[in-house]
Amino acid sequence: MGRKTVLEFKQSEKTPIVVVLDNIRSLNNVGSVFRTCDAMLIDKLVLCGITACPPSQEIHKTALGAEDSVDWIYYDDTLKALAELRQQGYVICSIEQAHGSVMLQEFHFDKDKKYAIVMGNEVKGVQQEVVDASDLCIEIPQYGTKHSFNVSVTTGIVLWEMFRQWKFGE
Repeated sequence: MGRKTVLEFKQSEKTPIVVVLDNIRSLNNVGSVFRTCDAMLIDKLVLCGITACPPSQEIHKTALGAEDSVDWIYYDDTLKALAELRQQGYVICSIEQAHGSVMLQEFHFDKDKKYAIVMGNEVKGVQQEVVDASDLCIEIPQYGTKHSFNVSVTTGIVLWEMFRQWKFGE
């Protein structure tokens, strides 16, 4: 099936995206995001606040080993993580429904930039202070009675679109 080994993954060119998990409660969601980051060759996963870290049987259950391939780091405070990422030249994008947000289909991935996308808590979303510290908010349009996706689903949708633009162009 052409799957990479962990070593081959570590040596591969990565998508210039860091995923930041802002206080994610569910270890299954954390594991699922690890797995999605592996699939999209994401550079790093940043776990913040109450977000659990490997090793964890619950994370492993959905990550299926991606917690070994995807580089990750933990910060007790999301704002500290964002400050460091900004110093490293990342554009900070909160994935959140907010006044003035950019709809995902209107977002244009600039191949000359690096992006940090912030995914929020399953109930409360991205913390307001984190939204305020972001360069922009990206929103996925939704047309049903619900106005949110599960955080792991949201991560998959956003990463696929960004990866698609990075890898294949517009």
